[in-house]
Amino acid sequence: MSGIMNMFVAGGRAAAALNVEYLVVAGGGSGGGALATGPQVGSGGGGAGGFLTSTLTALSVNTNYLVTVGAGGPASSSVQGSNGFNSVFSTITSTGGGAGGSQPLSGTTYVVGTSGGSGGGGSSQNTLTPGGGGNGTSGQGSDGGSGIYTASAYGGGGGGGAGGIGSNGTSSAGGNGGNGQTVSAALGGGTYAGGGGGGTYTSGTLGLGGSGGGGNAARGVPDNGAQNFGGGGGGSGGATGLIVGGNGGDGVVLLSYPSSFTISNPGGGLTFGTTTTIGSNKLTPITAGTGNVSWS
Repeated sequence: MSGIMNMFVAGGRAAAALNVEYLVVAGGGSGGGALATGPQVGSGGGGAGGFLTSTLTALSVNTNYLVTVGAGGPASSSVQGSNGFNSVFSTITSTGGGAGGSQPLSGTTYVVGTSGGSGGGGSSQNTLTPGGGGNGTSGQGSDGGSGIYTASAYGGGGGGGAGGIGSNGTSSAGGNGGNGQTVSAALGGGTYAGGGGGGTYTSGTLGLGGSGGGGNAARGVPDNGAQNFGGGGGGSGGATGLIVGGNGGDGVVLLSYPSSFTISNPGGGLTFGTTTTIGSNKLTPITAGTGNVSWS
């Protein structure tokens, strides 16, 4: 339990220590884009940011511990999506989500989803080589789904989520994003790190984002991944002009610690959400920035 307080001897004096239960979610990857003037394509959904939760024990009071909240991957005007950025708490690092595969600006091989905390979904095409899904990171997330090369929807693959793989695209639908994972009651009980849905070209069922903040696909501008949930952005498809994918959602760091302690941000740089009390613990969300936390 994160509410247990320990005592140890330092320099001949008893000093307090605390256990901290954490959730560290990285930024989600953005979905892939498409060129409406090019061949038929549905782009892949972005992979969710890496998801890690456990407890660090016997942390020292009045000691600085590094925290970084990873931003979501930005959708790119060059069509291919971008990976999300890593999040950190002390010795714990979650890996940014993989980008969804896109229509290439040139060449005949369609773009695979990139690997990350969870992998991005691959893009599709009717006659050329479709893109495969990116790999998830062991213990943090799941693989993305693959695109398909069969008419008529040309479904892109869904991005992977912390709790499940992204679905493959089909001839009638884009793949749904993989679902996220739910945290303990001490961390608020929410669901985080869902993958983005895969796009289609001009018909068929668009892929839905996974639970935990994954963005839905669109034949136009797709949904972004949910902010501070690490969701992957939705994939796009045929419309008019260059269509970029949805942005990945920013990550988050949640810290649960005994109510007798007070958290601070020495030197600044972090954005704290509202601290709440759950049972005998306090829960502090950190929603942006890089800096140190300390307890007194």
